[in-house]
Amino acid sequence: MEAIILLESEKTLRWYNVALIAFVSVWGLANVFNNFANQGLTVITSWILIMIFYFVPYSLIVGQLGSTFKDASGGVSSWVKETSTKRLAYYAAWTYWVVHIPYLAQKPQGILIAFSWLFKGNGNFVNETSAMTVSIMGLVIFVFFLWIASKGIATLSRIGSIAGTAMFVMSLLFILLAVSAPFMTHAKIQTPDMGAIKSYLPNFNFAYFTTISMLVFAVGGAEKISPYVNKTKNSAKEFPKGMLALAAMVAICAILGSFAMGFLFNGKDIPSDLITNGPYEGFLRLGSFYHVGNLFMILYAIANAMAQISALAFSIDAPLKILLGDADDNFIPKKLSKLNKKGTPVNGYAMTGILVSILIIIPAIGIGNMNELYKWLLNLNAVVMPMRYLWVFFAYMLLNKQYKKFKSGYKFVKNPVVGYIIGAWCLLFTAFACILGVVPKLNYSDSPSNYMFQLALNIITPIVLVALGLILPAIARRNKKDAA
Repeated sequence: MEAIILLESEKTLRWYNVALIAFVSVWGLANVFNNFANQGLTVITSWILIMIFYFVPYSLIVGQLGSTFKDASGGVSSWVKETSTKRLAYYAAWTYWVVHIPYLAQKPQGILIAFSWLFKGNGNFVNETSAMTVSIMGLVIFVFFLWIASKGIATLSRIGSIAGTAMFVMSLLFILLAVSAPFMTHAKIQTPDMGAIKSYLPNFNFAYFTTISMLVFAVGGAEKISPYVNKTKNSAKEFPKGMLALAAMVAICAILGSFAMGFLFNGKDIPSDLITNGPYEGFLRLGSFYHVGNLFMILYAIANAMAQISALAFSIDAPLKILLGDADDNFIPKKLSKLNKKGTPVNGYAMTGILVSILIIIPAIGIGNMNELYKWLLNLNAVVMPMRYLWVFFAYMLLNKQYKKFKSGYKFVKNPVVGYIIGAWCLLFTAFACILGVVPKLNYSDSPSNYMFQLALNIITPIVLVALGLILPAIARRNKKDAA
């Protein structure tokens, strides 16, 4: 890690440094479980397609935007501001912040599940606890960490670094142990016909396309690596090389991880709680195969609990500071940016607390059990989180439209027309995935009322979150008028 920091400061990052930094930022073990739960073994083909037609161009687009606007501090909102208008830049910043609301609402549930496995050693908590009970407990946890984040406790930074490293190691360990288990321990392969090609061919029907948003959600977030473009030695050659290496690493982990899932779980009879309990159950089975008991599961539960706690605290603070840090009082009311003595935007925290609390409690009214509640919130995240990627592709399209105005040390494609088309493709594909993602991953025939309740929430929630961003500029204008 110290070597990487030194390389950063000297602006001599090599392609393999960039690939490793990006990999830790983008990838996680949960991506394997979530998408296997939706598609089974056919997800392997989906991973290959999403890498080639979406993830590679997405990563290289980020590279060009980061290189072009190397001095911009606001990330995506700065790119939009430079290529369009301040108003659109505000909407980009708002989108980046507001999509974290469902993310924050789910983190307390992840903490509860991790502690349940750590102390009880099984997944009964998920299957036996009512959604309302979990929501109340989750609300208490969220309010506590909202208070913690407002204090700016530095210890969380160290916890986050340790947890991130531990989760990365556990992800690789899972793949290594699970893929080798049938050969080293003679463990029985759970999915039948894993040697048949037909087992890997998706049925491209409506149900399949409703799961695409989860794949997009899994590979998103490449814009986080944009600051490293201009810290890369010979960025025009080495940065795209690093991005291709990143795509290869993610593809290998996704494909091998999905194979590993097929060894441990029956891909043709997927457990209903695979998303919630799957990682813990997987490590528990691996511990049994390798005769170490609960060791792997306990290590994962500890690492995941720390990661969830760290992510919750930082996701309360960091996105809000990005939104309010360079706030334009034409779009964001001054009261919202008000800081206390510790530099905490107290009113911004209050807004976060209100929105997250609503999203924690209301769904529990119509969703009866915790397992469905957790899966619903995950699906909602897969719908709203990719909305921020739309602004990346929008900025790239405008960049190509104004190619004579901007200079870049690295270009994904030299032809601006081709660049514009690629940006439009990525934007439309992301929008397509988000729209179809609102369809609940629940059989209508099993519970019509639950299905319709989830569908209504999936449609209403993104609309409300975006609409709030349209209201703030009107409030800001009125406040300025009153103050004049």
